[in-house]
Amino acid sequence: MEIHHIGIAVQDLQEAAKPYLELGYTLEAQGQVESQGVEVWMLKSGPSRLELLKATRPDSAIARFIEKRGPGLHHIALATPDIGAELKRLASSGVPLIDPTPRPGFGGHQVAFIHPKWSGGVLVELVEAHS
Repeated sequence: MEIHHIGIAVQDLQEAAKPYLELGYTLEAQGQVESQGVEVWMLKSGPSRLELLKATRPDSAIARFIEKRGPGLHHIALATPDIGAELKRLASSGVPLIDPTPRPGFGGHQVAFIHPKWSGGVLVELVEAHS
């Protein structure tokens, strides 16, 4: 699997984007994932993507993350061509899944999260991405 993007929890999208824009990243896409209570800016430089995530409501996972840990690295997303098959494979191996079935994510992608206790404290997101 390849890294699809790195997710960063932020309080202010414009301020958080400034250093990355200075480094040559461009705004590839922006929008909201209403079901997750987040506004998203996807920044891109070459094949690298950074997903800036700002909470749009206080009960969202990003709001809770920032309240507990402050802004910063939230997750690493890995691309898979068949998220359903990958989740079945992981579940059969006993991997603790936050999302046993895919759900809609940013940009129309299907996503699912793996519990960070499995990956040394790192939240891993699987993203169904086709070349």
